[in-house]
Amino acid sequence: MPIEMLTYFHHQGIIDSQTIYLYDINAIIQKSLHMNSAHTRAKKQFPSDLLLHVHPRTVPVETLRFTLSFGLGGMATTLVLLLFITGILQKVSYIPDIQRAYHSIQFMYTDSNFAGWLRNIHYWSGNMLVIISFLHFCRVFLTGAIAGRRRLNWIVGLFLLGLVFFSNFSGYLLPWDQLAYWAVTIFLNMIGYIPFIGQPLAQLLRGGSEIGTETLTNFYAIHTGLLPFLMLLLVIGHFWLIRKARGLVQQQSGKGPTFSVPVMPNLIVREAAVGLSLIAAILLFSAIVDAPLSGAATPGVSPNPAKAAWFFMGLQELLMHLHPVFAICVFPVIVLFCLLAIPFWQNSALNEGIWFNGERGRKLAIVVSITSITLTIAAVLIDNVATNIIGSPATALFTRGVLPLVIFLSCHCLGYALLTSRYSYTRGETVMAGFLFIVVAMICLTVIGVWFRGPGMQLMFPF
Repeated sequence: MPIEMLTYFHHQGIIDSQTIYLYDINAIIQKSLHMNSAHTRAKKQFPSDLLLHVHPRTVPVETLRFTLSFGLGGMATTLVLLLFITGILQKVSYIPDIQRAYHSIQFMYTDSNFAGWLRNIHYWSGNMLVIISFLHFCRVFLTGAIAGRRRLNWIVGLFLLGLVFFSNFSGYLLPWDQLAYWAVTIFLNMIGYIPFIGQPLAQLLRGGSEIGTETLTNFYAIHTGLLPFLMLLLVIGHFWLIRKARGLVQQQSGKGPTFSVPVMPNLIVREAAVGLSLIAAILLFSAIVDAPLSGAATPGVSPNPAKAAWFFMGLQELLMHLHPVFAICVFPVIVLFCLLAIPFWQNSALNEGIWFNGERGRKLAIVVSITSITLTIAAVLIDNVATNIIGSPATALFTRGVLPLVIFLSCHCLGYALLTSRYSYTRGETVMAGFLFIVVAMICLTVIGVWFRGPGMQLMFPF
C-alpha cells in the first residue's frame, strides 16, 4: 500500500500511528531482503557473465565439434595461466644472480621441496606451450581461419607465437647451467648474423660483449616483466577478435539456417574438461619427471655437441647448410612476409571450417608432406657428403646463399604453376601445399638437429 494512502487513512482516524510504524518496518525489511537476493544472484551470475564476455551467448553447433579445433586454443590459454601462476611462485625461491642462481635451482629439489615440483610444472608447461601453440597455428591455417574478418587476428596470432618462442628462450638461461649457458650463447651468435642490427641486438641482450651478470639480469627482467605483459595484452586482443568474428570458424553449408545453442553449458563444460585434463596430465608428469639440470655453467668449457634450445634447432641445422645471412635472415624474412601477406591475397585461403579444403586437399597434403621429408633428408645427406669430400666453406655467399634461394623460389613458382594449371587445384590448396612443404621441412630439420647430431655436430643415429 502506498505511504500517501496510509497517511490519508491515519488523518481520517481509520488506522493509528502504530500501524503505520509497523508497516514502515516491514517495508524496510522487505526492501533489504530484495536487495540481498539481487546481490546474491549477481554474485552467482558473475562467473557466467565473465565467461560470456569471452564467448558469445550462443555458438553454432558446428563449432562444438572437437575435431574442428581439437581444443588447441583453450589448451594454450590454460598453459599460459599455469605458467603465470608457477612463474610467480618460483620468484620466491629463485635468485637472479650468477653466483647463486644455479644453487637456488638445486635447493628447490632438496628435502622433497615443493619448489622443485613447481619448477617441473613451469618447465614442462613452457615446452608444451611451444608445441600446442605451433599446432594451433597450423590448425588455423589448414581450416581457412585466416581471411576476411579474421585477417587481423591471424597477424596477432603470429606475434603471439613469436612471443611464446622468445619467452621460452628468455627463460632458458635462468638456471645458469651448462645446457642453458651454451644454448643461449649459440642463439645470440646466430642473431649476430642479421645484417646491420644483429650485432647491436645481440650485445643489447647480453648487456655487453660477454654473457655474464648483465645478461642474466636482462633475461630475468624480460622473462618475468616485459614478455608476460606483452603476452597478456595480445591474448586479450586475440580473444576480443575471436569474439568479434563470432567464435570459431565454421563451414558455410548454405543448406539452411545455422543452429546455435547456449554457450553455457554446451561450450564451457567442454573447455573446462579439456583444460582440467591437461592440467592433471602436466601435474602428474611433473611429479614423475624432473626438469633437466646439467652442471653449473662453465664459460671456458663448451659441451660437445653445443646445441641451441630444441625449438631453435631447425634454424641451427639450417645454418649448417646455408650462408649465415640467408639461414638466419633472408629465408625467415621471406617466410614471415608470405605468412603476413597470404590473408590479403585473394582466394589464397582454404574454405572456412574444412580441414585441407576437403578430401582432395587432404591427399595433396599427404603427398606434399612425404615429398618435403624426402627432399629435406636427401639435401642434408648430400650436403654432408659434399662438405666432407669437397670441403665447401659454409660462408660461400653464392653456393650456400644465392643459389639455394634461387632454387627454393623457382621450385615453389614451378610447383604453383603445375598444381594450378595441370592438376586444377585452387589457389588456396596450392598455397596450402607451399605452407606444408616449409613447415614439414622445418620439423624435419629440427628432428635431425635434436636427435641425429652427435659430437662435433656430425650426423649419427641416436640408437
